[in-house]
Amino acid sequence: MDLPDVMTAIEISMAGGPEVLVPVSRPVPQPGAGELLIRVAAAGVNRPDVLQRRGFYPPPPGASDIPGLEIAGEVVAAGEGATHHIGSKVTALVAGGGYAEYGVTPAATALPVPDGLSMAEAAALPETLFTVWVNLFERGFASEGDWVLVHGGTSGIGTMAISLCRLLGVKAIVTCGSDEKCAAALKLGAAAAINYRTQDFVEEVKRLTGGAGANVILDMVGGDYLPRNIACLADDGRHVSIATQRGVTAELNILDVMRRRLTLTGSTLRPRPTAFKGLVAEELRREIWPFVESGQLRPVMDRTFPLAEAAAAHARMEAGEHVGKIVLVTG
Repeated sequence: MDLPDVMTAIEISMAGGPEVLVPVSRPVPQPGAGELLIRVAAAGVNRPDVLQRRGFYPPPPGASDIPGLEIAGEVVAAGEGATHHIGSKVTALVAGGGYAEYGVTPAATALPVPDGLSMAEAAALPETLFTVWVNLFERGFASEGDWVLVHGGTSGIGTMAISLCRLLGVKAIVTCGSDEKCAAALKLGAAAAINYRTQDFVEEVKRLTGGAGANVILDMVGGDYLPRNIACLADDGRHVSIATQRGVTAELNILDVMRRRLTLTGSTLRPRPTAFKGLVAEELRREIWPFVESGQLRPVMDRTFPLAEAAAAHARMEAGEHVGKIVLVTG
């Protein structure tokens, strides 16, 4: 296939606000062995992109400095061992480089885009799907009948957690920052939604669970939320940390952890090796992708922006008014 030598990409010109995201010309990347070159139709916008733009989340060694952790499009070239993918439509988890007209991904982290799923929707799946699956269902062992508490209920992570819980028989309690967002979460299938600005989520979780508490908590807040989370965790409960929006330190009662046999864990996804991400992709292909193919699982979409308007997309994310995923489109 005749490919251009250069492409438009979004560069972080310096650490700062959304305005530091600027369109630039970059060479089209070349796929290595086991890699795919994708003509990007859409790229998801995620909170880690905002942190990278601010200078707090540098890409791991070997990853592109261009932001963007998930893409969807057509495979237009491939390295050794992956050429059979050329011509297929895929969505993929990447360690960087998503905000561009072309992107490289390991074939192992790519999943097929089924009929009926738009490219914008496809690009909105990988980052949240991989994250929720690994942390809520693998590390947190959420299973049918469990009560789980998810903070940030209308974020990309929150809406994906609601969707997966609904499909897998898990009862999701979410926290949101307004009554309107609580209503949106309930409409998406949350078992309950708590306005954390007007309600005490600890008391509400205990009330909703008949005093037992949540079996699993998926926390992206950190800081002073940790002891409050512990207070509403059930005996033998699992607390999974995936972000630290309110700080990286907290104080807790170790005897309480011991007495109630609690598990505190967490993970980051971006720096994990390709082999691990490939295993997760295979699990998702087997366990979750049938829901995507049947139309039962779709990402909750907030708004799309042209690639050149990445700064506006980041401004919307930071304003906190979005419900679901924000996506950049190249067409």
